[in-house]
Amino acid sequence: MACFIVSAVEAVAVTAVKKGVEKKEAEAEVKEVKAEVTKVPMSVKLKWLTWMLWGGVVLLAFEHLWHGELTPFFPFLTAMKNKDDMMEMFKEMATVGVCMALLITFVWIVVCVVADSLMKKDTSSVNA
Repeated sequence: MACFIVSAVEAVAVTAVKKGVEKKEAEAEVKEVKAEVTKVPMSVKLKWLTWMLWGGVVLLAFEHLWHGELTPFFPFLTAMKNKDDMMEMFKEMATVGVCMALLITFVWIVVCVVADSLMKKDTSSVNA
């Protein structure tokens, strides 16, 4: 019913963190010139995570809209009309929503590790 809200909250938080990291990386570039890049910058990695999260949010919101669980008028979620449905919605958010957000974050971590290892491999073959 509203499991996509958990991923949306995480996406908002990661987007805010990404802005701060981009600012710090820009300041670091001004202070020092890096001779060799062996890792993907954290701001790029966070951008990947935000795209993954926002993509999931959009797809799930569309799916919930398609099934009539979202409405264009207040309270927007059909589960918000009575207390029994609200409890079921909160349970779904706590179980399914959190699991989906954790799975997306885990996949992102794996992608980051693989990307860094490929960057190291690429730079070591160039230097050899």
